[in-house]
Amino acid sequence: MTTYLDTSGAITYTNNLFLETSKWTPKRVLGKTIWQMFPETTEGQDQAHLIWEQLSSKSAWSGTVEKVNRLGEQYFVNMTAIPIHYQDEGLVSIVLFEMDITEDVQLRDRLEKIAYVDHETGLMSRHSLESTVNRLIANNDHFTFVYITIDHFYTLKDLHSDDEAKEIIKSFTNRMKRFFKDDSIARIGTNEFVVLTQFGSWYVEGFLDFLKMHPIYINNTALELSVSGGIVRFPEDQPTYPHLMKTALTATRETIDEGGGRIRTLSAESHKKLNRKALIDRKLQTAIIENELQVVYQPQVEVTTGKVILYEALVRWNNSELGTVSPDELIPIAEENGFIHKIGAFVLKEAAGLAAKWHAEGHDLTISVNSSVREFSNPDFKKEIMQILTKASCPPSLIQLEITEKFAFKAEEESSIFRQMNELQSEGIEFALDDFGTGYASFRYMQDLPISKIKIDKFFVQSITTNEQTKKLVEGMIQFGKSMGLYVIAEGVETKMQYSILKDLGVDAVQGYYLGLPTSVQNINLHN
Repeated sequence: MTTYLDTSGAITYTNNLFLETSKWTPKRVLGKTIWQMFPETTEGQDQAHLIWEQLSSKSAWSGTVEKVNRLGEQYFVNMTAIPIHYQDEGLVSIVLFEMDITEDVQLRDRLEKIAYVDHETGLMSRHSLESTVNRLIANNDHFTFVYITIDHFYTLKDLHSDDEAKEIIKSFTNRMKRFFKDDSIARIGTNEFVVLTQFGSWYVEGFLDFLKMHPIYINNTALELSVSGGIVRFPEDQPTYPHLMKTALTATRETIDEGGGRIRTLSAESHKKLNRKALIDRKLQTAIIENELQVVYQPQVEVTTGKVILYEALVRWNNSELGTVSPDELIPIAEENGFIHKIGAFVLKEAAGLAAKWHAEGHDLTISVNSSVREFSNPDFKKEIMQILTKASCPPSLIQLEITEKFAFKAEEESSIFRQMNELQSEGIEFALDDFGTGYASFRYMQDLPISKIKIDKFFVQSITTNEQTKKLVEGMIQFGKSMGLYVIAEGVETKMQYSILKDLGVDAVQGYYLGLPTSVQNINLHN
């Protein structure tokens, strides 16, 4: 496979073999960047940046990388990247030569999954770790679950040869075995480990001092090696292997965000959030079955007339144990566990029924419903929407669907999503782009997708009265939207001053607590 990049990292040419492997079309792939070919994980993006930094310094790069195709599926290649530069012009372009080794990697992964021992270190494998933890849980044995990762390992790896990188892992593993000599240790990633011990955090944190006292030497030079980690207890903190792993990983990420070099328990606040998320996940199916979900409506007001022109339908969940669960909490969890389809259908049915009722009473008010990319990934979603509207006797023109920038970015790539959006627009349904300005910095999809409105995110609106730069940015967004022939809405308007500024800047409509709180249908009076 051969690919050429320009000096900004954008693809300018690929051969057919790359297109077949990556599942991109020539039209779609040209202009994509090298970073978009890598997974959207911290590890994937870090590797892409390290490769680019080396190429930018006019040095070639070679190694094995994980990439993602157009559908988000992973594949693996051996890559050689060569910068092309001339003495007078500097860096001109970059050529990538790649060999697909996905089958080899997948075979290795299958064998490693079957094996209980990590062949490089002699430690337990991930598969063995899960079996061991589940056995301890079944026996109700109390233990501490410790996730440990070597900080900045991929930067460290790039500074050393492959043999030296292996020696670093081997030496680090030996130190873990010496310190945690009576404990179970697993290697679950290149530089990721888990320790199962009967002791608490005081004991685990001692490993940091042990590493300082026993440095790793490569070519007679001591490495300044640091680690970050997360500590979780069974059964006090979490009850299952997946929850133990997720909590320990979250604690580790917190540690890394604060500079790394520590092994610690999850903060009380994060622990509370994680436990609440797990509880929402467990109770959501019952809530749907027992009709605990409800729909509330927030008005959208046209600036020139001061009249309500639309209501946005928002799902709410009031639970005796959880209290009020907001959409910001509910929707991401529903997308993870697959219940977003049922929730979306429920909200649309409620909205369509209400819009039809108002229509019969002589009030043609649009109701806006939020849609997710998971819903539109269903090739029959358009058909299901129209069936709901037909059953409710709701004119399609009274329903608006809101999508996010991430959704729009995905829709541009997926022909089935793009097709369904256009078909729904032909039926009379409008599309609004929600949270404008917070997502992907690409406006190309705004030309291609059937979007007629944009909603400036509340993040910008909330600081418009105190930050002149934000005010200028919002003004630019409004002007941009109008230049594209789009209707511009500002959401999150909470004060009279925010409203006045937005009105002066030329926004078409506003939405937020200043204009009206989300409320039940019983509290809406259309005759005011």
